[in-house]
Amino acid sequence: MKKFKRLGLLAGLSLTLIAAGCGSDEDAATENEAEGTEGEDVVEEADGVSIAEELDFTITGIDPSAGVMEATERAIEEYELEGFNVQPSSDAAMTAALGTAIENEEAIVVPGWTPHWKFSKYDLKFLEDPKGVFGEAENIHTIVRLGLEEDLPEAYQVLDNFYWTPEDMGEIMIAVNEGQDPDEAAAEWIENNEDKVAEWTDGVGTVDGESITLALVAWDSEIASTHMIANVLEDIGYDVEISPLQANGMFQAVAGGSADAIVAAWLPLTHQHFMDDHEGEFVDLGVNLEGAQTGLVVPAYVEIDSIEELVN
Repeated sequence: MKKFKRLGLLAGLSLTLIAAGCGSDEDAATENEAEGTEGEDVVEEADGVSIAEELDFTITGIDPSAGVMEATERAIEEYELEGFNVQPSSDAAMTAALGTAIENEEAIVVPGWTPHWKFSKYDLKFLEDPKGVFGEAENIHTIVRLGLEEDLPEAYQVLDNFYWTPEDMGEIMIAVNEGQDPDEAAAEWIENNEDKVAEWTDGVGTVDGESITLALVAWDSEIASTHMIANVLEDIGYDVEISPLQANGMFQAVAGGSADAIVAAWLPLTHQHFMDDHEGEFVDLGVNLEGAQTGLVVPAYVEIDSIEELVN
């Protein structure tokens, strides 16, 4: 019987939408292309109105401790985006603001990452980053506390074996975004991917109710991965607690031993500074997902292709 303990995780999915900070100017014009592009909307500059002014010089962000937010601040400096600011919010609030802007065919720019369901739901594009502020593709790592291998060897082995693809993660994210409970979506994915899960649990014995705590930052991607691996651990007998924290908090929790593991460390950019802050205080089990990407994202109808074009 499933007995997950929840510490307000779903609040990360339903945070109240704060001001998006990407208001449209009354003089900004949007129109459909006249020929050959059925249903394709294009945001164009109105007379004398730049894309920066359409955006109200605002990038709609997520939680301020996230590495992608720090990279966005660096991008403002590196590209000399004078007057721009990053409006912190949350993953849920940012995607809600993105959806509202797209519904109204307004310009918006957000820090984005893949895997994420928003790329399946909306027609989006990463802005080119010629200065390389956001780096190359990232990988997601599994991090565990010191001593876990000795204390909970079965969990350690499963976590060490855990590896999947962006497409795997995307299936759970899309299901959750469409209204399915994260536990149910994760359990359904496991049922449909028994061969893959069997590779992680091969040779692993069962346990009798030992407790394990998984920390995460409540991004949609990490909600998907953490609920999935929690289900796998529970199926072999663990009593799993999921603890949602800010990005810095989940690393502090594993380093301090109040959490046993995370499957949500984006490296070498997004979370590298937290790894450096706690060097030697936990164990990096390596990559559980390859090919993640971060950067600045706009709807495809916004007529810019590079961060450089945000300059007023």
